[in-house]
Amino acid sequence: MHAITIPEPGGPEALVWDEVPDPVPGEGEVLVEVVAGAVNRADVLQRQGFYNPPPGASPYPGLECSGRIAELGPGVAGWAVGDEVCALLVGGGYAEKVAVPAGQLLPVPKGVGLTQAAALPEVVCTVWSNVFMVAHLRPGETLLVHGGSSGIGTMAIQLAKAVGAKVAVTAGSKEKLDRCAELGADILINYRQQDFVEEVKKATDGAGADVILDNMGAKYLDRNVRTLAVNGRLAIIGMQGGVKGELNIGALLAKRGAISATSLRARPVAEKAAIVAAVREHVWPLLDAGHVRPVIDRELPMSDAAEAHRVLEESGHVGKVLLVAP
Repeated sequence: MHAITIPEPGGPEALVWDEVPDPVPGEGEVLVEVVAGAVNRADVLQRQGFYNPPPGASPYPGLECSGRIAELGPGVAGWAVGDEVCALLVGGGYAEKVAVPAGQLLPVPKGVGLTQAAALPEVVCTVWSNVFMVAHLRPGETLLVHGGSSGIGTMAIQLAKAVGAKVAVTAGSKEKLDRCAELGADILINYRQQDFVEEVKKATDGAGADVILDNMGAKYLDRNVRTLAVNGRLAIIGMQGGVKGELNIGALLAKRGAISATSLRARPVAEKAAIVAAVREHVWPLLDAGHVRPVIDRELPMSDAAEAHRVLEESGHVGKVLLVAP
């Protein structure tokens, strides 16, 4: 088969479409013939040499894909060869085939094409696990999403609205904020021109955000704590703004606030399977009914992964960038 390899870390040109050995499904795994994969920030970090795959994982980038089951490994039940699926991966999605634990498979939702389903697993699992399973967003509460026009942001808006929450978003342009509004965002904040602390307070009569989904890390830590409502929950899922910040514990105590920080890739297989099962139970009915949908910026040939990484790094996209296998 062919896959995108990274012979040496570097810029987008470091991604090489090359012939590699076929993966073999192990105990409890299936082999998926990939139709499409999706590009995530973690893939960019891996290409740059900053985010190596966990031990034993595929060396190729790609944390989600869609395709058809080509082979069942030992001990797999409930799936059949030919089933159309999308999958949460530890790596290997930028390839023509990938081996996946069966517990990380999801059926393609009704009304979503097989190619487009590649945009779902990583973002849905990230949003559901952090915003709902950890931070427990409830109807009537306010969620602040940093990077509202990203793949994760566009999904977080839709899921929060589906459960009856109010949504505030930050983005860097009017065009991106307009797209967020189309998805249901209530409070639109241009982070280049406005202070999100003041804007959220103003829009909530001084209360603040009950839950914040943050991809920036250190750069926003102090302001996020100041933005929290009493009993607010800050969920950190990224470090685009650095890894070391100063925390005002007094301010956090005054808010009776909580901070969580999670990643998905390195979690044990059983934890991922539990998240995928929760997503199938709670989110898949919303997708089947058309209340939630993947937002896709563009589709590119998988062999042109370098261009997809350039698009992501330029940050002009809205939603997901997909790589379509030959």
